[in-house]
Amino acid sequence: MKSSCICLALTAHVDAGKTTLSESILLNTGVIRKAGRVDHGDSFFDHEKEERERGITIFSKQALFTVGGQRFILMDTPGHVDFSAEMERVLSVLDYAVLIISAPDGLHGHDLTLWKLFKTWRIPVFLFINKMDQPGADREKVLRELESRFGSGFIDFTPGKSVEEQASFDEAVAVLDDGLTETYLESGKVLVADIRRLIRERKLFPCCFGSALKNDGVGSFLDVLAAYTECREYPESFSARVFKISRDSRGNRLTHLRVTGGVLRPKDTVRIYRPLLSGGADPGDDGTEEKTDQILLPNGGRTEQLQEVAAGMVVAVSGLKSTTAGGSLGKKIDGEQPMMVPLFSSRLIPPEDVDIHRLYLICRELEEEIPEISVDYEESSGELKCRLMGEVQTDVLKELIRSRYGIAVTFEPASVIYKETITAPVYCAGHYEPLRHYAEAHFVMEPAERGSGLIIDTSLSEDILPRHFQRLIMTNVSEKEHRGVLTGGELTDVRITLVNARAHEKHTEGGDFRQAVRRAVRQGLMKCRALGLCQLLEPYYEFELRVPIRDAGRAMTDLTRIAPGFEGPEMEAEEAVFRGNAPVSAMQGYDGAVLSYTGGFGHLTCVFSGYGDCRDQAAAVAAAHYDPELDPDNPSGSVFCSHGAGYFVPWDQTDAFLHLPMAVAGSAAAETKSVQAQASGGESTAGIQRGNADKNRDYLGQGLKNDKELEEIFNRTLGNNRKADKKDVNRDGWKDPARTRKPQETVQIREPLKQYLLVDGYNIIFAWDDLKELAAINIDAARAELTDILANYQGFRGMTLILVFDAYKVRGGQGSVEKYHNIYIVYTKEAQTADAYIEATVHEIGRKHRVTVATSDGLEQTIVFGEGAARMSARELREAVEECSRDIHERFTSRKERLENHISIEGGHTSGSGDKDER
Repeated sequence: MKSSCICLALTAHVDAGKTTLSESILLNTGVIRKAGRVDHGDSFFDHEKEERERGITIFSKQALFTVGGQRFILMDTPGHVDFSAEMERVLSVLDYAVLIISAPDGLHGHDLTLWKLFKTWRIPVFLFINKMDQPGADREKVLRELESRFGSGFIDFTPGKSVEEQASFDEAVAVLDDGLTETYLESGKVLVADIRRLIRERKLFPCCFGSALKNDGVGSFLDVLAAYTECREYPESFSARVFKISRDSRGNRLTHLRVTGGVLRPKDTVRIYRPLLSGGADPGDDGTEEKTDQILLPNGGRTEQLQEVAAGMVVAVSGLKSTTAGGSLGKKIDGEQPMMVPLFSSRLIPPEDVDIHRLYLICRELEEEIPEISVDYEESSGELKCRLMGEVQTDVLKELIRSRYGIAVTFEPASVIYKETITAPVYCAGHYEPLRHYAEAHFVMEPAERGSGLIIDTSLSEDILPRHFQRLIMTNVSEKEHRGVLTGGELTDVRITLVNARAHEKHTEGGDFRQAVRRAVRQGLMKCRALGLCQLLEPYYEFELRVPIRDAGRAMTDLTRIAPGFEGPEMEAEEAVFRGNAPVSAMQGYDGAVLSYTGGFGHLTCVFSGYGDCRDQAAAVAAAHYDPELDPDNPSGSVFCSHGAGYFVPWDQTDAFLHLPMAVAGSAAAETKSVQAQASGGESTAGIQRGNADKNRDYLGQGLKNDKELEEIFNRTLGNNRKADKKDVNRDGWKDPARTRKPQETVQIREPLKQYLLVDGYNIIFAWDDLKELAAINIDAARAELTDILANYQGFRGMTLILVFDAYKVRGGQGSVEKYHNIYIVYTKEAQTADAYIEATVHEIGRKHRVTVATSDGLEQTIVFGEGAARMSARELREAVEECSRDIHERFTSRKERLENHISIEGGHTSGSGDKDER
């Protein structure tokens, strides 16, 4: 099916006249009666408060116009570099782009970036060279600069050519394509269809000249668009590409998309697919189904509700909750890895009366609309960080949070974002086997070409592991932004190859391989860190510096310091030109210095060129204060199972406990085995005896043996008003014998952290139907029933269990702690809720021990999660208790049967098949 409209975007460097051209286009096509102006604050597109105040476009918007009988969707995109990521997202839905260049100023650094993006997305481009009415505008000079920077194909499409000019025009077009050259030599003509094809193939880039402010040349530019653009063909089956998420004035979530096949109607059920972090579609993503609500057609600041939308249209859809920019509907659609990425990071500082967790949720909501900010809450430090494109975006974010949510946040000074890679191959593995779970995965990690990101591959035969498990593993690798172990920066430029893996036909679930994969990657990084094979990367600019010849000496002095290896100077007219690459950190603020020492005549152009080796890795690592072994979200050790319970094994001892052998093939084998042996602290890992894994292990925290730390916690949270017995014993701690052992020395596993389960008593009572019914009759009976259930549960599972009941309404209540059999029961003091007590307790022990909180209070779950605790809902606690009861029954039954058999054997009843059957 053929689209009924063409999607076209206006793009430009800031101040090139993009908004002015859009106003002229809408005026000439009858959409508006009067052209607005940026400086007057009345332009058709820039209707947001921040846009009017700053005079720049911040958010992409659209309008409809018709010219020559053809309907166009005009997309207005930001021109400021701080909002270039918003512009890049629009490129995924375009048929054509218009690049606007200021004739007096020539090409800017952002123009070079735009051209790279057009090439990446394979977008045909028309050019409008603006401000031809101003001094210094030279048509031929601009064309020469375009060809010198971008190559051939830039041809003047100004109308009204003479016969000779038309012949020269046809010849210039014909030489751009070998086939067309032969046709032209035979016929002497170039057809409109030929020109359309060359534009579509990005061999020809029509150039039009004029002044948008004076509405000069805009009409002829529209004629060129009408004549040389064409609608695209789309399939009959429904599909759509999502490029933006926004919210209307009432806070309703809107998904902006272009229909790329079939028809979409309100209340349709659609399948939603997410994008990969590395670009493209996720092969293991089966999608989620949701129902659309309204379909809206944005047009400037207005919207029109539609009952049906066909392929080619760009609309906003309400009702969809799990869509993301870059994702798709209906079918998986490949994308591209974003080029416009933030290079800076900053910590958000909330006002004293604002909870950090509430601010985190607000920022996550904003992240849907502005994905590049990538909000991150660091549990270990309690800090909220986000990524930023620059100072202007920082100011806009502050204003958005203030105007929408009434919170005046501030940002710390931004620092550059580092990434990390490795410099040698390493073999790594992860194992995840708590009770009734199982997964093990082995990989070889190797350095990859700079700028390649993460490359994920498999060399594992499907005879060893079925295809669906391999796809799941590769998805698990690609779906996460893995953190390095030097500064916690993103891992990049690494090839990760699956070489061995095992699943259990009964116990392996989807999340098990996710755990094994992440632990394996982390183990590999820790091995590299131990051997000094981790490399820190920092962002670099490709720059061009133009200064008057008299200032060339100062420029050389500066560049020798900040960009060793630069090229130049080359003398062009009255200017000295320098080119090279320099770290972003070194170039910060240098543009202002150039303007200062050249008296405004110097010009610095910077284009992000990728990541390179960090100039001062030691200083950057020291400044980051990052300890990879204290990162709770990125564990490096593995979890194994023994005697029905899981236990933790550190990364440098994991290899001795793996269930699968090393499986390295090819040239990397020798290197990875060498790294393997060195990282394990000796010539090999054979000296680590697996039998010692069970010796002195305390994977359940010794139950109630060590109560001193609990006593201290109770005293801090309730005071000394308690009834529990006091025991003066040292608390459990972690030991790491691997750091002091000698090669071949037998090693014992260090003792794991104690396990605590804190239960919000009344929340559980009123969440379990049977206890809720009992509470309606007698609340004391419900409390007693829950207490007995949990005492039985603790007796079998072995963790330290604290059951908390609200007593905040008890006048004069001082709070108390009682010991009932093997559990602790806490009654809070006056004005203290169970939530507050649990949060305070988790704050005390959440970073030192393994703490789980059982509650179905969503806010409480969020808070305790931020303090490092795991969360268990009332339903999950019920399931755990019921599973415990089944286990007790099974063990008791089997033990009883063994005892009966033993008695039967001693009594001589061992012969005859009938006796065996009876037993």
